[in-house]
Amino acid sequence: MRVMRQTLCLIALVLIIALDGCGLSATAQNAVLPPSSVQLAHPTATVAPKNLPTRTPVVVVYPIRLIIPAIGIEAAIEQLGMLPNGDMATPTQNPWEDVGWYKAGPRPGERGSAVIDGHLDRPGGYPAVFWRLRDLQIGDVVLVMNSNGKMLYFRVTRIDYYPPQGAPIQDIFGNMGGTYLNLITCAGDWIPSEKQTTLRLVVYTTLD
Repeated sequence: MRVMRQTLCLIALVLIIALDGCGLSATAQNAVLPPSSVQLAHPTATVAPKNLPTRTPVVVVYPIRLIIPAIGIEAAIEQLGMLPNGDMATPTQNPWEDVGWYKAGPRPGERGSAVIDGHLDRPGGYPAVFWRLRDLQIGDVVLVMNSNGKMLYFRVTRIDYYPPQGAPIQDIFGNMGGTYLNLITCAGDWIPSEKQTTLRLVVYTTLD
């Protein structure tokens, strides 16, 4: 089932990159597992269980800030999902200043390819959060702060441009050969008839 789920996710992501490639979404998730208790009934007395293991509440950790010193980015991270039409949703709190983490994939710092997406520009062509993503260089540092306060350090290893339908989906979203964080935004010229740009910029980074 997990293999089929990953396959379906990758098929859906082909549509995402072809149609938008710069969209994000916002949801919050925080799960706590309640401790368990057991009561044993007796005709004349209630017997308390002894030496039962206590379940420690599990708090889900997720990324909250993206920091890229080389290009002056410090942005809040919203959690993104997928719209009914197969497009990525976009940030709702601060659409042009925030970035979005694709929550159906790994969290930054987990094995696999975590993906963070952001807008290149806003209506009118004014710069948005990832306007200067193209200025990054191999070796630059990308930092992600988690909700538990831990800072993760990634380093840029590769920068590539792809046509919307020619992006290597498996490489961007499904590479399980290490611990990666891939940043995506639009690039190239705007095509009014298609309401998208001619290219997608992908910055590949690896956990230090």
